[in-house]
Amino acid sequence: MPLPHRLRRMAAALVTALAALLTVLVLPGQAVAAEGKVSGGRLDWGIKQSFLTYVTGPIAQGTWALTGGAATVSGSGFRFHSATGSYDPANGALTAAFSGGVRFTGHQENGANALDLSIGRLTFRAAAGGAAGLYADVSSKSRETGQVSNASQAKLAELSLAGVDLRGAAGTLTLSNVPATLTDAGAKAFGGFYTAGTALDPVSLSVNLPAAQATPTPTAPASPTAAAPTTTAPATPVPTPSATAPTAPTVPTGPAATPQAAPATEFANGALDWGVRRTFRDYVTGTIAQGRWELSGGAADGGAFYRWTPAKGSHDAATGALTAAFTGSVRFTGLKTGDSYGLDLTLANTAVTVAEGKGVLRADVSGRTPDGAAQQLTGVELGTFDPAGLTAEGGLLKAVELPLTLTEAGGKAFGGLYPAGTAMDPLSFAVALDPAAALPPLPDLGSAPAVAPTPSATTAPPSTPAAAPVAADAGDSGGVPTAALVGGGLLVVAVAAAAGLFVLRRRRTTPADAA
Repeated sequence: MPLPHRLRRMAAALVTALAALLTVLVLPGQAVAAEGKVSGGRLDWGIKQSFLTYVTGPIAQGTWALTGGAATVSGSGFRFHSATGSYDPANGALTAAFSGGVRFTGHQENGANALDLSIGRLTFRAAAGGAAGLYADVSSKSRETGQVSNASQAKLAELSLAGVDLRGAAGTLTLSNVPATLTDAGAKAFGGFYTAGTALDPVSLSVNLPAAQATPTPTAPASPTAAAPTTTAPATPVPTPSATAPTAPTVPTGPAATPQAAPATEFANGALDWGVRRTFRDYVTGTIAQGRWELSGGAADGGAFYRWTPAKGSHDAATGALTAAFTGSVRFTGLKTGDSYGLDLTLANTAVTVAEGKGVLRADVSGRTPDGAAQQLTGVELGTFDPAGLTAEGGLLKAVELPLTLTEAGGKAFGGLYPAGTAMDPLSFAVALDPAAALPPLPDLGSAPAVAPTPSATTAPPSTPAAAPVAADAGDSGGVPTAALVGGGLLVVAVAAAAGLFVLRRRRTTPADAA
């Protein structure tokens, strides 16, 4: 029996609503994240600890060096920065390339290194479906022939993303302790030290993804009878005359004035980049001190260094004299016992002075050093440098990685960890002699990674890598795209409504059919 007219209209409306809801369900990515570029982030990887131990041990008697702004982290890993790439929230495909590199050398014979391996431009790639790998530019020397081979974006490791869904993420995406396995290409890069299938150190990364976007609201189509848009030529700007006529220059009369020296240039912007000392950072975050550092007052983390900014001071181009005071502080803590720290050292308000051919780095020093000494000092002379490397370019007065030597007062400030004369991390700074000049950019470490879940009493100890990586992204509590949850809920409502209509029809038609 045909439905009454009113019920047919209700059915048509429900069918239309159901079609719209199905559209939302099929396209969840539009309501969660926008496809776009990766903009900043970090990747931490120790490569393989046994390899690092071998390189610096008594057999290879080698070393490693950082390149391109790479840094060390936690005393046993390397940090690569400034992620760039692309992300597709619909299928979870992600590509993130990181800056910086590390070079390993050892087995020196006749002035040459039989071991010479460089790894840089690490790239994380996850395909739509979960397969992932770690790629890099590699330069390595063969142990047998001594020939150097170069490979661009060789696949070093297979990465396991078991149980991780990268779809629909937005904001900051964090992957922690991703298991890594050496590939054939990776085995060749390591000169045959390890075979394909060997377990490498796990990989952790954090990248900034495009922000979430709401589903665009549909707009009504333009009327076909609407008038065509009118193109109007831009009006030619007419200069407005000044209210006051320009004053004619004054012509000096009388004897010529004695030429005066140009005054020193005052500035109100600048930045100082200094990593203190790499081994000190490794000591603070390593297995002995088990500590950390905190930034405040405008200081920033550049990965391999800290940045104090802004600055104020003056520069005399005639004599080369410079006074620059920078803002911000870095606090190092470690060796914790109860609620107190055996190491609690703060470096604040750094300053650079240049006078009579000598450069000095100063800072306010406070806290407690590992030898138990408490201090509260202002303007301590931490190190000296040769100012001959200062250059003026693009409105900036710059120093790029000038060697810095620890002073006796600096040695005391560090509690005797390093004697006077120790080479500290190089010093870089820039002050804006031209207020419009742009300061050198910081390496982009991205937003702070999401905090990994705290291990419970039944989980493995912190020294044991997690069995599976942890994925975290902003605005997501369970790894399922929000739009899918919302669309699924509305779909249930729509189906229930359609079922109700079917029951209503049965109730309306059954008595008549029975009669």
